[in-house]
Amino acid sequence: MTSTTIAPVAASSAPAGATPPPPPRRRRRWSRSAIFGLVFVLPAALYIVVFQLVPVIYGLVLSFTTYSPLSRSGPEFTGVDNYAELLGDADFGNALLVTGRYVLQVLPITVVLALGLALLVNRPFKGVGLFRSALYVPHIVSLTAVSMVWLWMYSQTGLFNEVLGFFGAPAQSWLLDSDSALNAVSAMRIWKALGSNMVLLLAGLQSIPRDLYEAARVDGAGRWATFRYVTLPGLRPMLVYVVAMDIIYLAQGFAEIYVLTQGGPLASTTTVNYLIYTEAFQYNQMGSASAMAFVLFALIIGFSVLAVRGVMGRQK
Repeated sequence: MTSTTIAPVAASSAPAGATPPPPPRRRRRWSRSAIFGLVFVLPAALYIVVFQLVPVIYGLVLSFTTYSPLSRSGPEFTGVDNYAELLGDADFGNALLVTGRYVLQVLPITVVLALGLALLVNRPFKGVGLFRSALYVPHIVSLTAVSMVWLWMYSQTGLFNEVLGFFGAPAQSWLLDSDSALNAVSAMRIWKALGSNMVLLLAGLQSIPRDLYEAARVDGAGRWATFRYVTLPGLRPMLVYVVAMDIIYLAQGFAEIYVLTQGGPLASTTTVNYLIYTEAFQYNQMGSASAMAFVLFALIIGFSVLAVRGVMGRQK
């Protein structure tokens, strides 16, 4: 009874037209689940910051300096001189051409063959599981180990020359000829990338709704029309992912070059990544090597965006 008489008195004491004061803010408290989540995320976040973000920033700073680990003077700021020198650097220009040719030789063949294999293993037949596993095995083997095996296969007494000798053909210097060295490396890289691309495209094929195929069959669509108007549009997001990731991996090719050819003969297999390695760890020129790395990074981003727009543009 008392409370019902006090409230009208307090309300009538406020001046007419005045806004009531805002309610006091409550201090937000971290819930237990939020704290546990932060604890679990923190190690991964620290790893990314310490071992990935900080080195990238340090490399960017070095790209504007001249720095050699053998020098006692430390890094000296030179502005954009390292980037300007790359414009007239014949070795860097050759490495860009070799890298571009390497990507163009491997990427289309890998994607087309992987798509054909994915269409093949998407159908039920006896032993399809074993066939899929056999195709995927090269992907789980280290690239360096695969390169060592192919190094023997390309040798004078290796598998390929033994096959040629069986048919009476002369032995070939696969990795010692500047005309064939990059082709030989590309063949190994195609074999290595087929399995992973096949699995990704197979997952894309199996995500396409069966109803669309039934509708196409009812409409009387043939195999080519079904593939063009049902399979390809449904597979386009996965194709974009495969093309973008292949460009990124191939443009950074290093291990296979290091094991098979060491950039030779006559720099015919010197990719940008291998040139960065020689510049940094053989000539100790960390500044120019860092500048090359960031130019390569910008080119990879640019070509990946163009490739993604090229594939997705057809959808519009």
